[in-house]
Amino acid sequence: MSDVPILVAEGVTKHYGARLGCRDVGFELWPGEVLAVVGESGSGKTTLLNCLSARLRPTTGSIRYRMRDGAMRDLYTLEEAERRRLMRTDWGFVHQNPADGLRMTVSAGANVGERLMALGERHYGHIRDTALSWLERVEVATDRIDDDPRGFSGGMRQRLQIARNLVTRPRLVFMDEPTGGLDVSVQARLLDLLRGLVGELGMAVVIVTHDLAVARLLSDRMLVMKDGRVVESGLTDRVLDDPHAPYTQLLVSSILQA
Repeated sequence: MSDVPILVAEGVTKHYGARLGCRDVGFELWPGEVLAVVGESGSGKTTLLNCLSARLRPTTGSIRYRMRDGAMRDLYTLEEAERRRLMRTDWGFVHQNPADGLRMTVSAGANVGERLMALGERHYGHIRDTALSWLERVEVATDRIDDDPRGFSGGMRQRLQIARNLVTRPRLVFMDEPTGGLDVSVQARLLDLLRGLVGELGMAVVIVTHDLAVARLLSDRMLVMKDGRVVESGLTDRVLDDPHAPYTQLLVSSILQA
């Protein structure tokens, strides 16, 4: 890991009118680190993720990202075109529902290739070869390259969405419940795939999940959220094996009793 963080959040707060989304969240994320944000529905974890990924402007606070030239830039002082370019190239975003992260009416190969074109790649043969390589890596049959995702299973769609996001080798990836809604056997396969790719590519990841088993398998560090606030943070194994906050203890015990 680098000795300089790739993302720094300070005092991130989001209100929806009188309703609180998240309050005073701060942390540093390091290159190659996987940070899990966990909590029950309504805890504020998805609001936080959307603020971190420049999809939702926080009410107060700052989020700074280290650009490729080493400069730390506040996401919300960037020009809109700069933010869009980050989203297409330097970042990835894996949605819980893969249909939200794919173009459902174009081929699997085109879904992967579009990200390469955003980097300036124009050679059709190279784009197709790279797409084939990534389909193989995420265990989507390469003879499906010209099929559109409407005919894919949920697990195949999610693997295709992962390929679409990772083909540009992003430095930072956001994941919103990436295994949610999938059968247990499909989840296990997908988690093994994600763990291998994260390790291989050395990217930083922020993953939102309500599933503590997913957090343990994928993450190095964890934030536990309740009512919009971080109630506990630390190394994942420490938080899960020796939870300090009463809410975290309740979460862990509910899993053990299930």
